[in-house]
Amino acid sequence: MSSVRARRSETRWVTRFMPIFLAAVFGLATYTTAKRVCVDHFLHRRQQPSAAIAILVLYFVTFVLMVLTYVRLFLVIHQNPGVVPLGQRAIWRLEKEEKEKPSWRRHKHKQTDDIEANPYSNVGPDEDPDSPGLESFYSKDVFICESDGKPQWCHSCCTWKPDRAHHCSDIDRCVKKMDHYCPWVGGIVGETSFKYFIQFTFYGSLCAIVVITACALCTKQRLKTGYGLDGFVVAMLALNGLLGFFAITMFITSARYAFLNMTNIDYLKAKTFPHNLAIRVPRGTQSCEKYKVITYPISNPGDLTPPLSRDTGARGVASERDMLATRTFAIVKTELGENPWDLGFYRNWKSIMGNGLIDWLLPLKDSPCATYENNESFYEMGSIYQRVRERFGLPPLIDDEKGFATSKTEVGARPKERKQNNKQEQGQQDQAHGPANL
Repeated sequence: MSSVRARRSETRWVTRFMPIFLAAVFGLATYTTAKRVCVDHFLHRRQQPSAAIAILVLYFVTFVLMVLTYVRLFLVIHQNPGVVPLGQRAIWRLEKEEKEKPSWRRHKHKQTDDIEANPYSNVGPDEDPDSPGLESFYSKDVFICESDGKPQWCHSCCTWKPDRAHHCSDIDRCVKKMDHYCPWVGGIVGETSFKYFIQFTFYGSLCAIVVITACALCTKQRLKTGYGLDGFVVAMLALNGLLGFFAITMFITSARYAFLNMTNIDYLKAKTFPHNLAIRVPRGTQSCEKYKVITYPISNPGDLTPPLSRDTGARGVASERDMLATRTFAIVKTELGENPWDLGFYRNWKSIMGNGLIDWLLPLKDSPCATYENNESFYEMGSIYQRVRERFGLPPLIDDEKGFATSKTEVGARPKERKQNNKQEQGQQDQAHGPANL
């Protein structure tokens, strides 16, 4: 089980109670629909076996699928919530706080003294040019950055935040493609669980519709024939009406976000905050009125001067390996409301729900976006990315820079040139050591 938990004790108790409450509601709904509506009313009292069978089949099909998706959702949230690993400084601080905390304070339930709360203090960005995780950003062709060209830094987790990751105050951790914290399903809904959340709310909506329809028909017929109201049926009609409305609303909202390739947080921020993009450009590109540039790796804190102008070899010329290891990025902004990850409705849906109808309906495979790996970006980008390049007049990458080895494909590129360069380097080394050997 994952150690990620809610910070506040009241949130944890609500999160623990909600699944039990839902299980009780599912049990009562099953008893009412199967026993009181189908068997007692339609089968025995009304002598309508076809109606009873139809309702039972529809109910149990949707009920089983709802339970399966809920179980998969619950397990994923607790076993693979999609949180960003803590930085080393955060780990050291937590270990130190645990050692220094008096034993009598560990049993208190106040928020500030709660072990499960794992309080963090604000820590500034890591200024080390070899900061762990930083290379995973500048090895891409584009990533989300701050105005200075560096990736977004989380002060609580002491780590660089990948694209579309957000810090959840409920669990005090950064979550990849965070959507929202949902106590009904036991925790955080994000990159790894959003697909299963959509499936659960879909089948939950269908199941609630079946229960509401069955209870409404039963109540109407009982009133017509003078049998009066059944308390269980009326209670289930009201309760499922409320939960069904909630489930339908959540499904429609989540499905809409899936078609737009957005999360709840992305949608709320889209019309207020533009995206800062660090887009790779050819080495040697200079800052201009439209954009500034930054070259990685940065040798000194706060120094944005390209390393090639500082780090030279013994003969005053930077080695080819050093040249290939550097990357220059232009820092630009999108327009308000632009979504760089918008691939079109159909491709957006497939990136979250899967490639076929089976993936869409059954909780079998994880979302493709959760396993996406590419050297261009953390997540596949749409046409907005190219539009931004054209809007700011960013120069295209030259072939030599495209050959920088960051993947198996790039490693295999231009083997003849690499062999020639290796021979030249070997020859230079032989000449340099020749007199010493004689």
